Amino acid sequence: MIKIWGTEASRAMRPIWTAEEMGIDYELVMMPFPPRMFMKEYLDINMLGTIPYLIDGEVKMTESVAMSQYLVEKYGPTDLRVMPDEPDYPAYLNWLFHSDATLTFPQTVVLRYKLQEPGVADAAVEGYSRWFVSRCKLLETTLNDREYLCSNRFTIADICVSYAFVVAESLGIEQAFKPNIKRYTDMLFEREAFKRSKSYKFEEK
Repeated sequence: MIKIWGTEASRAMRPIWTAEEMGIDYELVMMPFPPRMFMKEYLDINMLGTIPYLIDGEVKMTESVAMSQYLVEKYGPTDLRVMPDEPDYPAYLNWLFHSDATLTFPQTVVLRYKLQEPGVADAAVEGYSRWFVSRCKLLETTLNDREYLCSNRFTIADICVSYAFVVAESLGIEQAFKPNIKRYTDMLFEREAFKRSKSYKFEEK
């Protein structure tokens, strides 16, 4: 069985949300954050100590977007995947990479210095928050004439991109929620599979 390790509201939401949408059976291990400090045995499972981590038989993965892509390709067919013969396939790939390389990358700096080490680098918090907001331009413009990012349907591109706005909300980066982005995320965050993926929390025994 697929096993996913994650923490509350982390990038683990991407593969969890994907699995929930597909109805895939999986085992979820929710940990305290950061697990490398509060659950040190996790380092024996994932030597990097990063979140999420996925095991499926001999498969071991550390990247959340790759996990979502793996699930739709391994356990499909599913409309969550855009196929290579569809016109929007290049855009689909671009949005998958854009979701982490462009959107959530600057957020990791804000998260660290706003929540984990407050006062250490306040200028970085402000600067990288602005950087994230400026990188939302492509998404806001793309959503001018569409409901979803690719192929006129909900796909993992929407899952992976919209997760950045779960983080933006938790970090208080309200200026990122331009009109189209707000409409888009409000719609996506009403999905039952999203609500389930966001509800999973670490519980001490």
